[in-house]
Amino acid sequence: MLKQDTHLSSDNYVTYKLFMVAMRKVWKAFFISILLFLLLLIFINVWVVKSTEDEVYSDIQTLPDNKVALVLGTSHRTAKGDPNPFFEKRMETAADLYRAGKVDHFILSGDNRTQYYNEPMRMKKALMRRGVPENAITLDYAGLRTLDSIVRSKEIFGQGKITIITQPFHCYRALFISNFYNIDAVAMVADEPDFEETPAVRIREYFARAKAVLDLYILRTTPRFLGQKEELIIQN
Repeated sequence: MLKQDTHLSSDNYVTYKLFMVAMRKVWKAFFISILLFLLLLIFINVWVVKSTEDEVYSDIQTLPDNKVALVLGTSHRTAKGDPNPFFEKRMETAADLYRAGKVDHFILSGDNRTQYYNEPMRMKKALMRRGVPENAITLDYAGLRTLDSIVRSKEIFGQGKITIITQPFHCYRALFISNFYNIDAVAMVADEPDFEETPAVRIREYFARAKAVLDLYILRTTPRFLGQKEELIIQN
């Protein structure tokens, strides 16, 4: 009986050792996968930023003149109900460009998937309060994502040369998408809050850049809505 118990204990020990060896291999593979993912994420972010940084402007005086500016949408309110600084600064920058004669017309592109959420209309009202006339504004209600807004500016509104207005962290991805679609674009950056104030937004952008590369080069993602072309009437 003692010999049988000893034999069972020996079998359990061997099983335990094999299990531990397998688990170590699993954990090793897991950590290697995480490391490779992080390295790939870093590489993509460096690629996106470095390939577009020469097209980013922060000084209105040095910004090339373009007839049309694409303003990328965001909510006018934060989750807490406060004014969204990203929205306010984009509107201020757009109005400044118009007053400086750097652009003649705006495409305000954003999300309007429900009747209760209308980014383009909010942007229009904000710009008109800042002195931009209604006839210098076109609304794009199907700018559900950055990719959609960029592609639609060319395919629907016929613009192959644009000035993009958004924050610095966002402009690199917008320009990267523009370059992929052979759109001659520059970006005028709006001021942005400090990183400490909006860490989730900034961290999410690192992953959004990787998703953009995936969409463009592997998934070949297209805008959710295209539709009929719309001619812009630009008042000089």
